Amino acid sequence: MATKFYERLSNDLTQLLENPIDYNVTIEVGEEPDNQIYKVHSYILQSLFKMPNISIKIFNIIIEYIYGGIISLEKLENSVIFDLLIISNELNLDELVENLQTHFVNNNASWLKLNFSRVYQTSCQVKNFNIIQEFCNNIISKYPNTIFESGNFLTLPEDALISIIKKDDLQLEESKIWQYVIQWGKAQNPTLPSNLKEWTSDNFLTLKTTLKKCLSYIRYFNISSEDFFEMIFPYQQILEPELWLDINSKLLAPNRPISSSVLPPRKILNVTLPTRITLSSNIITDEHTLEISSWIDKRESNYTENNPYEFKLLVRGSRDGFDVKTIYEICDKVSNTVIVLKVKDTGEILGGYIPCELDKNQNKWIYSQDSFAFSLKTTNLKNSILSRVKNFNNAIANYPKSSQLYFGYTLCLEGNLKTYKTCYCDSDWYDMPIRSKGHIDSNNRFNVEEYEVFEVSKKK
Repeated sequence: MATKFYERLSNDLTQLLENPIDYNVTIEVGEEPDNQIYKVHSYILQSLFKMPNISIKIFNIIIEYIYGGIISLEKLENSVIFDLLIISNELNLDELVENLQTHFVNNNASWLKLNFSRVYQTSCQVKNFNIIQEFCNNIISKYPNTIFESGNFLTLPEDALISIIKKDDLQLEESKIWQYVIQWGKAQNPTLPSNLKEWTSDNFLTLKTTLKKCLSYIRYFNISSEDFFEMIFPYQQILEPELWLDINSKLLAPNRPISSSVLPPRKILNVTLPTRITLSSNIITDEHTLEISSWIDKRESNYTENNPYEFKLLVRGSRDGFDVKTIYEICDKVSNTVIVLKVKDTGEILGGYIPCELDKNQNKWIYSQDSFAFSLKTTNLKNSILSRVKNFNNAIANYPKSSQLYFGYTLCLEGNLKTYKTCYCDSDWYDMPIRSKGHIDSNNRFNVEEYEVFEVSKKK
């Protein structure tokens, strides 16, 4: 069903779009040589545009909306609709922005949850995404670890953090909220000493200035005396003297009147909420796992929701170490693993699936008919690349003693993945290259800024 917008667009002008008589404005959409020129009218669009970052598919939808006030979403993928929402906001199409947000929340909430990290990050960066941000904040209220334990937490904008910690129904102990706020504040000032004993008055003043707006939303008078002395006492210098005195007075003499405002306690639910399973990754999204799961099941089309597999984090470079031998030590005798790597400087996400068991005790080539390597879609790669094994006898090079792990020669991991540029990609023994740069020239080798290994298993 098509949605009609006539509140601001009172006339159907689509005939002018189909037959642009007397056009006097041109809009260039897309990048050469695949760009497209649109002929439009100055009384509808005022100036000459070049829009290389907008896809022709999305602009066709927008231009029809501008001229005719009609838009149909039924045949569009949710990812396309979300891109449409972002572009509509950039073009100040406020009515369409509001309608698309409402469409998502009312009709495609499952997609928003599935792509929560991307959706929430975007809603924080875009001022007009109030409806979606409120939707995300309601999820965070019930499942605060969704954001507080995510890799994106420390990069949240200040107003996004405030919108979370000011909520009365945030299901988190006040002392933990305080700890997260302090953690966020320190992350905004990376030059602060890591050892609190080394802090000067200026260091505390820096943190106080950073957290000035956040600190007023902490419910200090709902923190136990034990947590107060353990968590807040070391940071007393970032609190106003009057508030510091009132907190101490309340702990020592609860009935004594104080001048500081006392926020009500959080509305913590008495029932235990069901655990929300979220992907623990600093590299890939839920959308990526759906694609990888589809490849494991050899589907012609990708899963769009209800992933049948669980991705359990086994190894993370920044946590466990970057030497390939670490993978063998932790994943010994483990089958059905997925390795993902974020390439340093380029942002590429490469990886592979190993259905067979790794063996830390011997060097050997492992037979497999189902292994594959891949390059996942990112902002710089429009579509993911899948490369399946074709030489089954040489599917996986299991070489722990020389610190090597190969997917044929399509993806080759060697040594310390972060320190040395020893990784490379070719196309032997798998059906296509996943990266344009080969291994012949040493300058084409790469290292990674992060890698992760997941054990993949069917959900019960």
